[in-house]
Amino acid sequence: MTHGARLIISRAVAPSHFDFCLGFSFCEPQPTEDSPNAPGSRRVPTEEPPRCPCGSTRGRAAPVIRGPRPYQILKTEATKCFQKMAGRKVLIVYAHQEPRSFNGSLKRIAMEELSKQGCSVTVSDLYAMQFEPRATRNDVVGCLHNSEEFNYGVETWEAYKRGGLSSDVIEEQKKVQGADLLIFQFPLYWFSMPAIMKGWMDRVLVQGFAHEFPNCYDSGLLKNKLALFSFTTGGSEEMYAKGSINGDIRYLLWPMQHGIMHFCGVKVLAPHICFAPEYVSEEKRKEMLIAWAQRLKTLWKEEPINCSPEWYFQ
Repeated sequence: MTHGARLIISRAVAPSHFDFCLGFSFCEPQPTEDSPNAPGSRRVPTEEPPRCPCGSTRGRAAPVIRGPRPYQILKTEATKCFQKMAGRKVLIVYAHQEPRSFNGSLKRIAMEELSKQGCSVTVSDLYAMQFEPRATRNDVVGCLHNSEEFNYGVETWEAYKRGGLSSDVIEEQKKVQGADLLIFQFPLYWFSMPAIMKGWMDRVLVQGFAHEFPNCYDSGLLKNKLALFSFTTGGSEEMYAKGSINGDIRYLLWPMQHGIMHFCGVKVLAPHICFAPEYVSEEKRKEMLIAWAQRLKTLWKEEPINCSPEWYFQ
């Protein structure tokens, strides 16, 4: 595959000063479900998307970042196995307050397209679930390992080994354990994921379940799984370019892709980024949604990226 895996993005216009400062993507406008221009409508022109140099197809609204630091492909036997599997299982961890938001549309498209492929799709809608993001003593059922000095990492590790974690954490861990692919769908908040999703990471991916030193990174306990971060930004693509005021978008991906997923052994697919959907036309938003649907059609043929420090910072 020429140039390796890619950073899948959608171009957009510059945001307002307020949005630039926050980096938020709140409730993004979108085509209505019954609009003649809505995704899937019979009035949407069907044309074959352009082909990238590697021969795969992508939607028109998903240009490729090309530069001196392309993704490197990490080809593994596990990935080849994924391509041949039938009845794959997908967990979508979704964090947005508004079901009709642009993030909500991206989530629904993933559910529909992957289900068409025969995948079993489960969604953890964190806001709808009123998921508790705080890591507290309540996550441990029964007696503490050390009742005199509470250490969350130690206590949840001991609780996991004896089956003593809270029921909501155990339920999410079962979803992760059964999934072949994890998709994280969210708007970018302050150069990171929303707090409710970070809380999900903190409480679910505990020691003993997701990692246990020295079993981390390539030998992490979730090493037979794939992950993909799909998110929207408030700022335009140009504002997240190298040398821009926000800095390279790759800097933001380092703690999420490398520090969390890769640390737990998960192999990471190229992120899917929709830049500033709140500030573009309905037609552009529609193209972004079509691009996401097109990518999902061949998602299982993709190879994971190499989440090395060199790619992010050199």
